[in-house]
Amino acid sequence: MITASAVCKRYPEGREALKDVSFEIADGELTYITGRSGAGKTTLFRLIAAIERPTSGGIVVNGQNLAALGRKAIPYLRRNIGLVFQDQKLLFDRNALANVLLPLAIAGLPTREAERRALAALDKVGLQGRAKAMPVALSGGEQQRLAIARAVVNRPALLLADEPTANLDADSAADILGIFRAFHQVGVTVVVATHDPQPLAGVTPRVLRLEQGRPITVEPAGGGA
Repeated sequence: MITASAVCKRYPEGREALKDVSFEIADGELTYITGRSGAGKTTLFRLIAAIERPTSGGIVVNGQNLAALGRKAIPYLRRNIGLVFQDQKLLFDRNALANVLLPLAIAGLPTREAERRALAALDKVGLQGRAKAMPVALSGGEQQRLAIARAVVNRPALLLADEPTANLDADSAADILGIFRAFHQVGVTVVVATHDPQPLAGVTPRVLRLEQGRPITVEPAGGGA
């Protein structure tokens, strides 16, 4: 599903965010990318999502070499990738249903089918009955659930999340991780960038640990450093 080969990312001011990062993530795998603040987790998230490009090295996602993709091809790549950002990027002038409908409208899905799928996505994340609610009326955990519903409404094979539990209390964070577990159990490849990997009952994710932009270990969750 994802292969990174000697990936480096250097920003114009000279900061090296990633240095010689190589790894593979198989189809249907659940993986945590961990490390302290500034370790390179968000940069790697943005490279896998084709939001940014590496300075050197290569990333292949679902058989596509991201370095070879033109700008016009990137939206088509992302139709098969669900993105959950730390700041959620919700549209606060639209209700929950309208937020989830947006990717389907961009994809040109007929209105009736789009509404059916959007309501089903809200149901999967436990927001049934909240379709008409505005984001400001939702709790932090509910807003994150809404962001996940929007990310999965296109039925992507790959779900990427950047610090999805960073601003949540322990119970809400556990609920969000449970949602990721549910998608993993039905075959979705799930990659979560987080500074604090938390255990999931019945699941042993792989953990890619970054330190100052370099991978220091790949191990099952709960293993030694």
